[in-house]
Amino acid sequence: MPKNKSLTVFIFLLIVFLLAGGGLSAYVLPNLVDVDNSVEENNNNEITELNDVDLRNNDEEIAIPFEEEKARHPALERDLVGVIKEVGPAVVQITTIRETIGFDFFMRQFRQEVPGEGSGVVFDQEGYILTNNHVVQNARNISVIFPGKEDKEFTGEIVGTDPVTDLAVIKIECEEEIPVASLGDSDKLEVGEVAIAIGNPYGLSNSVTVGVISALGRRIPLQEGTELTNIIQTDAAINPGNSGGALINGRGEVIGINTAIIRDAQGIGFAIPINDAKEVARELIDRGYIERAWLGIIGGTVTSTIAEEYDLPIEKGVFIMQVVEESPAGRAGLMPEDIIFEVNGEPINTMDDLIRDIQKRDINETLTLTIFRNNEEMTVEAELEARPQD
Repeated sequence: MPKNKSLTVFIFLLIVFLLAGGGLSAYVLPNLVDVDNSVEENNNNEITELNDVDLRNNDEEIAIPFEEEKARHPALERDLVGVIKEVGPAVVQITTIRETIGFDFFMRQFRQEVPGEGSGVVFDQEGYILTNNHVVQNARNISVIFPGKEDKEFTGEIVGTDPVTDLAVIKIECEEEIPVASLGDSDKLEVGEVAIAIGNPYGLSNSVTVGVISALGRRIPLQEGTELTNIIQTDAAINPGNSGGALINGRGEVIGINTAIIRDAQGIGFAIPINDAKEVARELIDRGYIERAWLGIIGGTVTSTIAEEYDLPIEKGVFIMQVVEESPAGRAGLMPEDIIFEVNGEPINTMDDLIRDIQKRDINETLTLTIFRNNEEMTVEAELEARPQD
């Protein structure tokens, strides 16, 4: 075929193709645009309708009272500013004066007055205040100051103290109405809940720190043979002077009494659960002291290292160092160097085990103690008595 003729045919076919394509586009594109527009219109209508529904629902939810909404959503928490304004006035500053014995350069004794400070929570309109035992222990003078009323001090009187739980109740006489904190239910606490500490660290009245409940059921040793149990751990900052103050939740309820910190640690503070504090406070108000069972020994935990070093016949148990005279242990015939390793047939591996066991017992309950004495196993019976207040 000649070259010119082939070129003519190619150009003709190209023109036909372009004309056909343009017609198809003219037919298809308007329909596509119509479809898109209809979808957009429908979507706009649907969105408008949904927005109308959302707005109506939002209006209805805003109208729901807080108490009703809280019932529907137990985890709902109030505005923290409002919570603090509500609870803060009931967290007081406590200042004390203790009289102690000092020594001069020539080792001559002299009496000196030592100031102290802490916090407290007003929980009753009659002027009862919860605080820590270590805040008011051996205090000769106790002053109570409400936040914002630094020009007026109330004299506090000790109603009762409990060194075992590090709790105390003091009372002020006040004719006017005073703010009272709402006490919550610490048995319902969960790790991760909001925790707000209010107190007077370093004398800075009504200071507020916020964190969460870090852990529950902690055990904190205070001294040999004494520990705080079932303690709340929080990362809300607690400093000296916070002791006795309030740990509250996001609903404005006191869930604990701040009590201790770990020195040189950050973000680790502790509080006594408010349910435990309620029971102690009730008994202190009724009786002035807490009645607990008592055995009457001073001892330490036997370990494998100690057993090997002192050639003891057992690697676990409680080694008795001293028996208190006229105590249940003394009357039962227990002696220094005896090793208690069972109570009523249950193993006792540490001093803490023995303490917890005794704390669960009733006064006048008789215990069968299995002991080692002079490398011989034997049993003795001890009838528990009420722990002396001193």
